[in-house]
Amino acid sequence: MKRRDFFVRAAYTAAGFGILRNLEACQTLGSTAIIPGSFAQLRDQYFIFHLARNPVTSTYLGGDAYHPNLESTNTRLRDYSAAAISGELAFYRSMRETLKRIQPVTLSAQEKVDYKVMVAQLDFLIHQLADLRYYQRSIDTYVAEPFRGVDWQMQQMQDIPGGMLGTAAEWDEVVARTLAIPAYLDAARANLLAGKRSGNLPDRRMVQRDGVAGSRSNADYFRNTLAKTAAGFIGSRGFGATTVPGIAAAGNKAAAAWEEFANFLTTTFDVNEAVDRFAAGEKEYEWRVRNVFGDTRSAAQLFEYGKEQVSMYTARLADVAKKFAAEAKLNIPFDTPAQRYAGIQAVMTFLSKDSPRDDDQLLRWYKESGERAVKFGRDNQLFDVPPTYRLDVHPTPPVLRSTIDAAYYPAPPFKTTGVGRFYLTPTGNDPAALKQNNFASVADTAVHEGFPGHDWHYKYMTANRAKISNIRWLTPGAVEDSSSMWSDSLASEGWALYAEELMSQPTATHPYGFYSAGEYLYELQGQLLRAVRIVVDVGIHTGRMSFDEAVDYFTEHVLFQPNARARASADPAARAAMDSAGRAMYRYSKWPTQAIAYNLGKNAIVNLRDEYKARRGSAFTSKDFHERFMSMGTIPVAYFKDSFLSGDVP
Repeated sequence: MKRRDFFVRAAYTAAGFGILRNLEACQTLGSTAIIPGSFAQLRDQYFIFHLARNPVTSTYLGGDAYHPNLESTNTRLRDYSAAAISGELAFYRSMRETLKRIQPVTLSAQEKVDYKVMVAQLDFLIHQLADLRYYQRSIDTYVAEPFRGVDWQMQQMQDIPGGMLGTAAEWDEVVARTLAIPAYLDAARANLLAGKRSGNLPDRRMVQRDGVAGSRSNADYFRNTLAKTAAGFIGSRGFGATTVPGIAAAGNKAAAAWEEFANFLTTTFDVNEAVDRFAAGEKEYEWRVRNVFGDTRSAAQLFEYGKEQVSMYTARLADVAKKFAAEAKLNIPFDTPAQRYAGIQAVMTFLSKDSPRDDDQLLRWYKESGERAVKFGRDNQLFDVPPTYRLDVHPTPPVLRSTIDAAYYPAPPFKTTGVGRFYLTPTGNDPAALKQNNFASVADTAVHEGFPGHDWHYKYMTANRAKISNIRWLTPGAVEDSSSMWSDSLASEGWALYAEELMSQPTATHPYGFYSAGEYLYELQGQLLRAVRIVVDVGIHTGRMSFDEAVDYFTEHVLFQPNARARASADPAARAAMDSAGRAMYRYSKWPTQAIAYNLGKNAIVNLRDEYKARRGSAFTSKDFHERFMSMGTIPVAYFKDSFLSGDVP
């Protein structure tokens, strides 16, 4: 389908929602006026306004193909000026007050769900802008957003015969967005200085890693990589003679701005201060859990729940490790608690011997595991997988490597161009780090990020986007950084963890389903990892753990390297474990509640499935449940559970 054909269809769909006739009443894109109307009309005004004010989020979703008022968003970055932020806040407050005049009982079943979604999103955005003034300290947002905007633009460009990408107009949009970076960073500096004056400061780790290091990575990318990448995708087409030099010139201006921003950060903030500034605090943490996730548990209850989950998965790991050790004739005792713990570590060490020789082989293993997972899904009729389905694995861009080991970024749901990207962070061919990514460890991550995890989930939702209302695609605050709301993680990460467990269900010939015994150990370790995240995330953000205590807890309970800190200087494996745990803890420290979304989301799906199965009885099928769940979009189960179980939502 041609992109223009899709846009026309999307426009007719939008008209059905009342978007067009209401938004055309707005005289300018930046209008903050609320146009009275039905709930559906208010919802659509909010959706378009939010994407217009958050251009990179619009790019992520393919907003330029959704509505005419969003066609220019790929040329812009977010306006973080004081006037723009004030206008956003006024709109959100006005919309929130308008919603109070609507009686939810008058809405359809789907609209009742959307009402809950919209209220939660607006409350978060108002809280973030007015109460927290988070834009005064969101360094990682400022550093990641421009790069992601450009990267996602290229990811979703039109395929051109001969392996090329993008039209002249699409590459002109890249130039325009790149040229917007210096002014964007000027606004960032003004906000960060205002935050410093008021004591609203970022943590030193964010200044060092995302701020200084990330800005310098951005400078290198925009000066040295962007134009070369563009030249390869543009090829010998005539417009390249002017467009490639234009991209290079814009990239040089952006690179200079990034270097200036890095220098600004080093002279403005004390990167050696001893104070930790990452903790959200118990009150804020519980507000997020309650208002964003719809979970009524206190921080204390979640902390204890996490410990229970850690104990349960550790016991399961020990049981499987004991069986594996016996079959492999490793002669490892598992009689006492200490022996069971040491036994798990010994089996993992045994499995780590089958490690890739370099990053290239590691990347191939991931691709092959993904292909094998798809074949398993087809052979066992778990899903209807079309023959055209493909899973791509790409090295993580340098600017994102400080945060992730592996991640998935979906194709824009409102476009037909672009493919989802499964990112894998290279180890730099470090032998100890390669051992952490041994052959047995690959399959579980391939399932989580690929099939039937994120890649399959997003492809299914995109194929069925007509069932999913617009605001259920939103990621308020940001797509993925410390400004994010993270409500989408409860559904998307919960599903991916659910997929890991689903693929372990035994078959007649395979006791661990898709996995070998060694791979199943890593699947259990993946479940354990997400349980540990509850303990450390709640711990560091509510004062129950220090940063270093959380790192030590992680190395012991996830990587099975007790006392790694004391051994790191002389033991490469302990050093690699400390590095891995340190990166993980940094991510959790700047993203409060995101780390707990995996386990909480997975168990919410399991509980929903069990309740739905009890109600449906013999009419229950897993395929029906899974398709209904995925058709709800990336929103927490708490928002739609009652309607789902009653059958009110299809």
